[in-house]
Amino acid sequence: MSLPTLRVIFVFSADDQTWIRRSSITVPQFWNGHSVPPERGDVVRFQGRQFTIQGRVWEHDGEAPTLKLYMGAAHAPSDTDFGTL
Repeated sequence: MSLPTLRVIFVFSADDQTWIRRSSITVPQFWNGHSVPPERGDVVRFQGRQFTIQGRVWEHDGEAPTLKLYMGAAHAPSDTDFGTL
């Protein structure tokens, strides 16, 4: 099955959205050109942070399908400081 002109929109938590905006990060378009849409539980990673897809909502605006992905809170094990021994 092909998904022509599928638009994927990420929906982040307020804290993660603030981090993205303040850091001037452009979220990569992970699914451009792919024929298989993302699934709940898939993980994306960018700028050293990892996000898990918690939910999906399909919409159609009259022109093309849109898939909204509701992302879980960021996990950044590489950003965690456990101190020194």
